[in-house]
Amino acid sequence: MVVLDGVGIGALPDAHRYRDEGSNTLGNLARAVGGLDLPHLTAWGLGNIGEILGVDPVEEPLASYGKMAEASPGKDTTTGHWELMGVILERPFPVYPQGFPPEIIRTFEERIGRKVLGNKPASGTVIIEELGPLHLETGYPIVYTSADSVFQIAAHEEVIPVEELYRMCRIAREILTGEHAVARVIARPFTGKPGSFRRTPRRHDFSLPPPRPTLLDALVERGYEVVGIGKIPDIFAGRGITRSLPAKDNQENLQVTIKAVKNMAPGLVFTNLVDFDTLYGHRNDLQGFARALREFDAALPRLAEALPEDGILFVTADHGCDPTTPSTDHSREYVPLLVWGGSRLGRGVNLGVRETFADLAATVANLFGFSWPVGKSFADLLPWQRRGEKLCGPTT
Repeated sequence: MVVLDGVGIGALPDAHRYRDEGSNTLGNLARAVGGLDLPHLTAWGLGNIGEILGVDPVEEPLASYGKMAEASPGKDTTTGHWELMGVILERPFPVYPQGFPPEIIRTFEERIGRKVLGNKPASGTVIIEELGPLHLETGYPIVYTSADSVFQIAAHEEVIPVEELYRMCRIAREILTGEHAVARVIARPFTGKPGSFRRTPRRHDFSLPPPRPTLLDALVERGYEVVGIGKIPDIFAGRGITRSLPAKDNQENLQVTIKAVKNMAPGLVFTNLVDFDTLYGHRNDLQGFARALREFDAALPRLAEALPEDGILFVTADHGCDPTTPSTDHSREYVPLLVWGGSRLGRGVNLGVRETFADLAATVANLFGFSWPVGKSFADLLPWQRRGEKLCGPTT
C-alpha cells in the first residue's frame, strides 16, 4: 500500500467548512503546469477518476480505479492514515491558529528548563530563518504549529543535540493530553548558519496512539507481517508494526519498499511518500510537485514487478495539499484509489466513489480472510481472474 501524501483529487462536499472550496490537487496542478505526463498512471486509469490535463481516460485501464471520501472530520495526516486503516474519528484533533495557550507553554518551559521562541502558526522553513539567529544566541527552542494538529519544536543540532530535542518532544507529548491532545509532536532539527539554515532528516514524530485497534493490529494478531516504511510507524505510534524501515524521501521510500516487497513474508508493506506534501504542497511548488509525480510514475513498473504473483498493490492518498491555492496547508479532498493485481486481476473496473477511506481497510481485511467492522469492502468488485483464489483464506 502506497500513500501519496497530499495528492488529492477534488474538493469534498464539505470543503467549504475548511475554506477549501475549489481545491483539487491533481486537477488544478495539471492545469497550472500545462498538463501532466504520467504514462503509467494513465494506463492504470488515473484519468478515469477525474479530469486531469494530460492524463486522459482509457477504455481498458490496467488497474481498478475510484476515489474515496474522508468520513472523519479534519484533513491531517494522522486522521487520514487512521481512517485508511479502519478508524473513523468522531471529533477533529485540536488546532491552534493563535498559538498554544499560556498554560501549555508555561508548563513546557518549566519542564525543559528553558524559555521558548515563536509559539505561532508558521511554515517550518520560514520560522527557522526568522527566529534561527535568536535561537543561536539564546539556546531557546522554536515552538510553532500549522493548520494541522501539531506541536513542532525546531532546534539547531549544535545548540540543542538531537537526543535532547527528542527528550523535549517526549515532555511535550506528556503535557498535550485531554482537550489539548494534538495528533503529533514533531522534532524539527536543523543545521547551517543564518541565511542558509536547512532542516535535517532526523525529524521524528511523537504521535498519539490510535484510540481503537486498527487493521494493522488485526493483521499482526493473525500472524502476518506488517512492514511500516518511512513515517508510517510514527503515525501509528509504532502500534501494529512488526518491522520499521526508515526512509527520508520519496526515492528512498520507493527503494526500501521495492526491497521489502521482494523479501517479505505474507502480510502488508505500508509506505508513505512524504515529499508531495512536505517539499511541494506546503511550499506551493508547482514544478516540484509535478516532477515528483513523474518520478513516481517512472518507478511504478519497478514497484509492480517486485510484487509476488499473488500480490496486490494499492495506491491512494491521505488528504489533499493543493499547491495552486494561496493556502500552504492541507486541503479537504477526495483521494484517488488504484488497485493493481497483475495476472491475478483482469482489466480494471470502476470502484466508484467510496464513502470512507475505511473501505480500504475493510477490503484488505477481506483479502486476508476476515471481516472489518468499519467501512464496506470492495473486494467482490475487483475483476478476479480466478475467483476462488481471491482471499488468502481464514487464519487461526
